Amino acid sequence: MTLGAAAVADLLRRHEVRPRRSLGQNFVIDPNTIRRIVRLAGVAPGERVVEIGAGCGALTVALVDAGAEVLAIEVDGRLVGALAEVCAGRPVEVLQADATDLASWAPRLAGAQHWKLVANLPYNIATPLLLDTLDGLPQVTGMLVMVQDEVAERLAASPGQEAYGLPSLKVACRARAEILGRVPPTVFWPRPRVSSALLAINRLPEPAAGNVDDLYRLARKAFGQRRKMLRASLRGTAAPAAFAAAEVDPSARPGDLAVDDWSRLAAAVAGADGPMAGDGRRSGAAT
Repeated sequence: MTLGAAAVADLLRRHEVRPRRSLGQNFVIDPNTIRRIVRLAGVAPGERVVEIGAGCGALTVALVDAGAEVLAIEVDGRLVGALAEVCAGRPVEVLQADATDLASWAPRLAGAQHWKLVANLPYNIATPLLLDTLDGLPQVTGMLVMVQDEVAERLAASPGQEAYGLPSLKVACRARAEILGRVPPTVFWPRPRVSSALLAINRLPEPAAGNVDDLYRLARKAFGQRRKMLRASLRGTAAPAAFAAAEVDPSARPGDLAVDDWSRLAAAVAGADGPMAGDGRRSGAAT
């Protein structure tokens, strides 16, 4: 069963709910898009799935029909009753919580070692939520999310690309991200003013560097002046000897460096012996 435009409109009318822009509420009303999300997520019978911003339950029902057990998180108390109605008799736990507060729902993941996150994410929380999940919830091993197009570009970008920045680097430290397709505004109600994308994020077995926190602190300082050469943006932090030891060109800019470049430079700045985890690529290499 999938919920189309008429079913979503009827459900919202009966529960006296009108979408709130402040909550980033754009409900998917196209069954084909729902089925596409579930297919790309590769949901298998018996899998545990956490869905953020479950809304009217259209995606929730499709996930259950694929055999998943679902933790459906929704911040809007007006929609909890609608979700309960749609999910009645199905293996779904409906939780009213602010998903950006990981502590409010992370304990619910204790029942399984591996979870997938599948969601039509509200635009206004997508980036911090995904980065916090990568940092703090290792049991979430795969994600398939629908996000604003430019957010997907930013999270999946590689060194040398215009969209590459701190979020891209942070994702690359712990996962591989790939844009799997685009989604037009016409599949939503109300229609957003921007296009969306389907983004897959799959966690690496181990972080791509052994000094993630150190490299990220160093990169954050450099990206604060991303147009400047590293010798300028890291003046007073990274001495010429550190660049030499790390084999990183001080005339490069922050957006030129891959994870292993940042790892070696952070290790050299910290006075560590040799590079940290990495495959030996030099500045400008793609992650």
